[in-house]
Amino acid sequence: MTEAPLTHTNLPELQEGLLEKARESSARRAAETIYGGRESVLRQTVMALLDEAELPEHESPPEATLQVLSGHLRLTGQGRSWELSSGDIMPIPPERHAVLAREDSVFLLTVRRSV
Repeated sequence: MTEAPLTHTNLPELQEGLLEKARESSARRAAETIYGGRESVLRQTVMALLDEAELPEHESPPEATLQVLSGHLRLTGQGRSWELSSGDIMPIPPERHAVLAREDSVFLLTVRRSV
């Protein structure tokens, strides 16, 4: 197996770029995986959601965290909700859940995948 070259990501630049892509998208969101390939157990994805854009309810991975890089999000699951703002990090509950942007927002999703 060949190792991928190590690279760095400038998060502020990536945030700006993803928000611009989201503004051009009919889905009002954009994402880029910054770490983790097909064989990796860990995957990190930066996602931008415009104000009132949503990731509809979906299944939870085995283990994941959501870290708000900018903006304000609402995470909901099984009758509960959490308001998260820039700088907040939270484990995603192991249940069906959804994410709603309360303003233009960018977050880092870190997932431990089953491989």
